[in-house]
Amino acid sequence: MAKLIYELNVSLDGYIDHQHFGPPDRDLFRHFTHRLRELSGMVYGRGMYQVMNYWDDAHPEWDADERDYADAWRNQRKWVVSRTLSTVGPNATLIANDLEATMQKLKAECPGEIEVAGTGLAQSLTGLGLIDEYRLYLHPVVLGSGKPYFSAARSRLRLVAHEPMSQDVIRLTYVPA
Repeated sequence: MAKLIYELNVSLDGYIDHQHFGPPDRDLFRHFTHRLRELSGMVYGRGMYQVMNYWDDAHPEWDADERDYADAWRNQRKWVVSRTLSTVGPNATLIANDLEATMQKLKAECPGEIEVAGTGLAQSLTGLGLIDEYRLYLHPVVLGSGKPYFSAARSRLRLVAHEPMSQDVIRLTYVPA
């Protein structure tokens, strides 16, 4: 049975805005590539999927690490939750209806871990009690506003792990208490 893991980069004050974080350093970028290969798949909200499908197309200016990440991303199974998209890219399945039943089926049928990305999607899945872990890649940046990692109140969480990921970034892992 798979675990649904909501994991994203987040500022010290709890916001998601990848443009303000800047590109990850080499070690963190390689960690994300390795992490991508470990997953059973990824579930995206529409907005996050549209950001990430950048990796579907090759860019001649990419270095070896970027090409490696793109290869891992293209080969990974993806499910995209959207009522507005009519198509999704390669290796992706569109989920337009019955989110709860579809996620329960994925959890029952897939092994390992499935990453959840997108704040609105995570809020919906949290409300349904389907998120098993929250992993925050905490960056030393204060944004003051933006999309919050947690977009609604939720029950208490329990810290189960913390790990330095690079010189400035730490990963915090929480589970529902």
